[in-house]
Order: sequence, then C-alpha cells, then structure tokens
Amino acid sequence: MTNCDTIRDMAQAISVRLDDESLLALGQLEASGMTRSQAIRAALVETASRHRDKQMLAAEVVALEADDDDRAEMLAVADLMEGLRAQR
Repeated sequence: MTNCDTIRDMAQAISVRLDDESLLALGQLEASGMTRSQAIRAALVETASRHRDKQMLAAEVVALEADDDDRAEMLAVADLMEGLRAQR
C-alpha cells in the first residue's frame, strides 16, 4: 500500500532585490519577532488592501460627483452652513 499526500496550497518561492530602505524596514519587522517570510507576506497583503481601498474610494468619489441630486444637496447644506455662520 502506498501512502500519498497532496499539498494543495503550496507556497510559491520568489526572489526580490531590496533597496536600502526596504532592507531597513524588513529588519525592523524581523526585530519585532516576525520571520522574513511573515514580514514580506504581511507587507504584500497590507499594501494590496490599501490599494484596493483607495480604488474603492476613488470610484465612490466619481459616483458621487456624477450624482446631480447629491451635488445639489451638498450645495444646499453648504449654503445653510454659510448662512448660519454669517448670523453670528
């Protein structure tokens, strides 16, 4: 009988060239107790998440700018606020 295990989520090795700033940052993360691999994986995931968040925010801004009702309401609120400020 043959025993065979299949690893489905095998990690993929990559190589990178780090500049001085990246090496310093990696050293700081390693000093905090992370392994080199953990630090690099965490940095990649965090950066991708921030990029995704920025894209979603940019898309929301475009949608709001295109919404005439929202723009009219924004201007009405600004006018109201300006009127309240002038009454002082």
